[in-house]
Amino acid sequence: MNYRKVLIILAVLLLLPFALKLRAEDFGKNQSLFSDIKAHAVGDILTVNIYERSRASSQVENKNEKSAEYSTKGGPGSGPLSFIPLFGVKADASSSHDGKGENLRNGSLRAKMSVTVVAVKPNGDLVIEGSRTVGISGDREVLTLTGVVRSKDISPDNTISSHLIADAEISYTGKGPASTAARPGLIGRFINWLF
Repeated sequence: MNYRKVLIILAVLLLLPFALKLRAEDFGKNQSLFSDIKAHAVGDILTVNIYERSRASSQVENKNEKSAEYSTKGGPGSGPLSFIPLFGVKADASSSHDGKGENLRNGSLRAKMSVTVVAVKPNGDLVIEGSRTVGISGDREVLTLTGVVRSKDISPDNTISSHLIADAEISYTGKGPASTAARPGLIGRFINWLF
C-alpha cells in the first residue's frame, strides 16, 4: 500500500511542471520547463518601456550703468588775447544696459517597443538595437533605440526601463504631409538662419 502511495506522489510531482505549462498556455514552444525567458543571446528580443522626460532651463541677467560729467570754464583773454570772450563748456554722458535672457526646454517621450540583441559583450552586457515605424494618414513616424543593457537589470518578464540602458540613443522622427506643414517656409527658415 505504501508503495502505491509513493508511486502516485512521484507521478504527480513529475507531471506538475507540465500542468503548470499547460495552464500558462506556452506548452510546446521548444523551451525547457525550467529555462529563463529573459534575453541573453544574440537574436533574442527584449521589450523596452520608454519613459523619458527632460527639462532644462537657463537664465542670464546683465545690468550695466555708467555716467560721467565734464565741465570746464575759461575767462576772457588779456593783452593780445583780449578778443577771446568768456567761455564755459559742460558735458554730461551716461549709458545703461539692462539685458535679460531665458531659455526653457521641455521634452517628453513615452512608448513601448521591442528590440533585438545584436551583440553580447565579454562581460555579459547586451548590445540592443531596434526600430518601430508607424504610418498614420500618410505620415511615417519612426522610433529607433540603441544602447547597452546589463542582464541583471532585465526583469523576469523580459522587460527593461529606458533609464537603465547605458549609452542609450533614442530618436523619434516623423515624415509626411503633417510634418511638412508644420515646418516654416523657405523664406522663414532663411530669415531664422540670418537672425
